[in-house]
Amino acid sequence: MTKLHAFDAESSSVQTHLKIMQDVIQRMAENSRACKVWCVTIVSASLVLAARVDRPAYILVSLAPVAVFLILDAYYLALERAFRGSYNSFVQKLARGELTPSDLYVVKPAGSVPRTFFRGLNSFSIWPFYAALIIAVLVVRFLI
Repeated sequence: MTKLHAFDAESSSVQTHLKIMQDVIQRMAENSRACKVWCVTIVSASLVLAARVDRPAYILVSLAPVAVFLILDAYYLALERAFRGSYNSFVQKLARGELTPSDLYVVKPAGSVPRTFFRGLNSFSIWPFYAALIIAVLVVRFLI
């Protein structure tokens, strides 16, 4: 018969696991922010280049990085949400006293990442930003 270990919130292994989860969540949020920064930088540079060579049709090439970064940003958002779910599940198990040693050594996203990805595509943190970039690129295209 195996003996169940009782873990409390002050346990160093529990604290370490929570810190690791928080770091992963923070990393995903930082990656999402970096996607937005890089997208603005690349789109701005491509718009300047297209205007400089006096080829308005080249401006539409700026929509490619917008699409790529939109998908990447939604992916990072999905991972962040899935890891938050895993973190919350871990804390709930801890509060109920149902935590097992195997819970401490697994760092993986909760649920289905593809399903969370598609929900992330509809997120308010995604569409206003990328829609504004798409509109800006189209406005610049018709102004030049």
